[in-house]
Amino acid sequence: MTHTATRVEQLSDVTERVPTFVAVGSFDGVHLGHQAVLQAMISEAKAIGARTAVLTFFPHPKRVIQKMTEPYYLGTLDQRVELLSSLGIDLIITHPFNDAVRQTRAATFVDDLCRYLDMRQLWGGNFALGYNREGDIPTLRQLGEERGYIVQQVEAMVLFQGERVSSSRIRRSLLEGDMAEVNGCLGRPYCVSGTIVEGKKMGRTIGFPTANVDFWDEQLLPANGVYATYAWLGEERHLAATNVGVRPTVNGSAVTVEAHLLNFDADIYGRTLRLEFIDRIRPEMKFAGLDALKAQIAADVAQVRTFLGSN
Repeated sequence: MTHTATRVEQLSDVTERVPTFVAVGSFDGVHLGHQAVLQAMISEAKAIGARTAVLTFFPHPKRVIQKMTEPYYLGTLDQRVELLSSLGIDLIITHPFNDAVRQTRAATFVDDLCRYLDMRQLWGGNFALGYNREGDIPTLRQLGEERGYIVQQVEAMVLFQGERVSSSRIRRSLLEGDMAEVNGCLGRPYCVSGTIVEGKKMGRTIGFPTANVDFWDEQLLPANGVYATYAWLGEERHLAATNVGVRPTVNGSAVTVEAHLLNFDADIYGRTLRLEFIDRIRPEMKFAGLDALKAQIAADVAQVRTFLGSN
């Protein structure tokens, strides 16, 4: 039976006050480092019958504090919630991060966690809460002595290929198109999802129809190029050659994500497609014309078939 967490949008929406272990953070990507902290918390909470909760901020604090506008996220908020729930977390609070929250004093924030959750333990890595990050670990521990909770600082030094797993490392690897590194740090394939919308139908005219995915424009895409991907339509999985980029051969300008599903021909407009990026086949290139492009796509498809077939 699949575990389903209770999801609320802010602390004050929590209706049941019971002893709770809570982790606070962005948890963008829910990578192996995040998983290690949360699994340790779940194990400790189960031992005494406490509830587990994650308070995750949305939008990301950098979006508000640094006025960041370029694509940044490693997945949608719904994907984050789904991943946290699949770990076995009982309660997920997708707390809005805005100027009011940014200016909340650490003591006030902690008081709210105790008031609404009956917080008994506060979990995290090298984190800080409250205005100007004033609620550092020593401060949070001092507040805990006064308010009856314990701070569990877990420096989960999870390594992949000898280097620490982090969200910033995953972002760097994505921008290089290094999917082995990205997926190794996540512990699963990197996903981009969206509704299938009508495109220019250029692929169909050269014998390689594509599903044009209306992806969330705040999510970070892998570097432009052609990828071996698994394409999921509901519970159906298909092999797919997916292009991320501006399609320079046909003078495109906006970045698109277009998947050619192998051995598949059906009308799927309006359906949701989930793409799992497994490996980069080649960077994006400009060809002399459609014939050259068609020949290259045929070679790409053959390579994808061989690569995914052997995996």
